[in-house]
Amino acid sequence: MNNHVKHLQDEIIRSSGVNPKKCMRCGKCTATCPAFDEMEYHPHQFVNMVETGDIEPLLQSESLYQCLSCFACIDRCPRGVEPAKLVEAVRLQVIRKQGANHMTANDVPDKLNEDLPQQAIVSAFRKYTK
Repeated sequence: MNNHVKHLQDEIIRSSGVNPKKCMRCGKCTATCPAFDEMEYHPHQFVNMVETGDIEPLLQSESLYQCLSCFACIDRCPRGVEPAKLVEAVRLQVIRKQGANHMTANDVPDKLNEDLPQQAIVSAFRKYTK
């Protein structure tokens, strides 16, 4: 792992406050995730990739924007690992690196399905307006 990747890994772990080494790979986070079938990297894979320093694919992944930030994965984890917080920390790194969000707040309503729960809508606005 080169210095740049190690720095990114450390920054993601620090800003999220998550210890990915606590993950025992049980998959409960993925099993409860309402968006897992839309994600390139599932929550448990995301945690593992941060832990192992495989950060670059995550920075390019659409999974960052498929996560609903509903925190269901956090509630289900028996070890207290918080995959959604890692996703948000990686997303923040992308925003800092690119200097812009993937979408603007005005793009969000066009992407929403009328059957989405209110929590998902609120989290989408929170996610894209940091």
